[in-house]
Amino acid sequence: MARYDLAVLGGNVVIPYVGVVRADVGVRAGRIVGLVEGIAPSEAESIVDARGCLVLPGAVDSHFHLGIYRDLGEDAESETRSALAGGVTTVLSYFRTGRHYLNRSGPYREIYPEVLAAVRGRAYTDYGFHIAIMTEAQLDEVDWLVAEQGVTSFKYYMFYKGLNLTADSTRASEYTLTDTYDLGHLFLLMEQVAAQAQRRGREGRISLSLHCEHAELLRVFIERVRRAGLQGLEAYHRARPPLSERLSLTEAVVLADATRCPINLLHLSSREVMEAAVAAKRDYPHLDIRLETTVHHLALTYASAGGVRGKVNPPIRTEEDRQALWDAVLRGEVDTVVSDHACCFEEEKGEDLWRALPGFGGTALLYPYLISEGLHRRSLPATRVAELASANSARAFGLYPRKGTIAPGADADLTVVDPEREQVVHPEVLLSAQDFTPFAGMRLRGWPVYTIRRGELAFAKGHVVGQPTGRYLHRPLRVEAEAERDRM
Repeated sequence: MARYDLAVLGGNVVIPYVGVVRADVGVRAGRIVGLVEGIAPSEAESIVDARGCLVLPGAVDSHFHLGIYRDLGEDAESETRSALAGGVTTVLSYFRTGRHYLNRSGPYREIYPEVLAAVRGRAYTDYGFHIAIMTEAQLDEVDWLVAEQGVTSFKYYMFYKGLNLTADSTRASEYTLTDTYDLGHLFLLMEQVAAQAQRRGREGRISLSLHCEHAELLRVFIERVRRAGLQGLEAYHRARPPLSERLSLTEAVVLADATRCPINLLHLSSREVMEAAVAAKRDYPHLDIRLETTVHHLALTYASAGGVRGKVNPPIRTEEDRQALWDAVLRGEVDTVVSDHACCFEEEKGEDLWRALPGFGGTALLYPYLISEGLHRRSLPATRVAELASANSARAFGLYPRKGTIAPGADADLTVVDPEREQVVHPEVLLSAQDFTPFAGMRLRGWPVYTIRRGELAFAKGHVVGQPTGRYLHRPLRVEAEAERDRM
């Protein structure tokens, strides 16, 4: 009988917070059981040849949107397949009631089981959900979501608060199907999340994620830009300017200070807002604040993102902003890099900037872009790449150390990357249902050759293999020793 179910041989293993080591990885029953030198091929039932490659922990793409514009189950199947191509083995998707997703409102006790049923048996990666609490009644379900459903992260959309108009002149209340969705609602939600963090935080971090754009300022700037008849992504950048993000971020941090709520500041898009976020961490050292940016804000500008197809919230901005975000990454100020993946078809973008749906896919570029632009062009250490794409998200959202690292006892979630492999980005290589990509034509150096999820080969040399057997992650995940202790 073989000693290992699977062995990854000959690679340079990237261990977050530790370094790069030459080791073979032995896997049994879906877990890593050894990091050793010289595993013989005969000791494993199957082997993966990683010679000349980096072996990284499977990425944890902690900003994802399953089912936002498509059937939830269909989207889970196609877009987690795309994730594997980028070395992603876990996705954490946002979900809210209202328009899009399941297009309804009501109690999560009724809706969340439907969400889980729709995705069950369709996902190629492991998965979990961040939940947006949209109504007063849903505030009372936070404890149930944490204690019974394994949800450790929540969301608030700052730009939906009040009764401001959306870009297509739909009232936000009609869009979100909310009652009183304002700063008072945010304060109450922060109180709920903070109470859960205090009560259960030792088991794993419980937090609130914030999309920071200021509702009243958006109304003013959108109306101003539309009256001027401006179009294109530069117009969208001006209609939702960095000032809006910065003011909204300031409001959120003040409320977090009042409630002691752990927060995640999402998709920071500009120099101005990144500087404000870094200042908040400095000025409120007692708060738990994590900073996130996206692949597209690091990679694209409003001049390079393909016109209306590159519409996303918050907008893609200037080359100066892009460079400033990279500077923050290199200084260690950014905690996580994510995709904010939202599958959207070209026909849903159309030609009218204001009616085009926001968002697009990018999960398949998570490791390729960070390795190409970060490791190769900007000398970002490989360990830092693994921390940004995997370990820090796992730590932030109740998954570490089962996810996000390469160590005995961890899930055998791995990606084997050929750091020298070059590929021009086009839709077909991303394995998404999406029929376009704003990243088209970008040449990246460093692509996954194999992706392994819980010890099973899931992606090999450009193709998904196996079935969609991804599991729902009831967070916080615990190490096996803790689970065994609880059974005694």
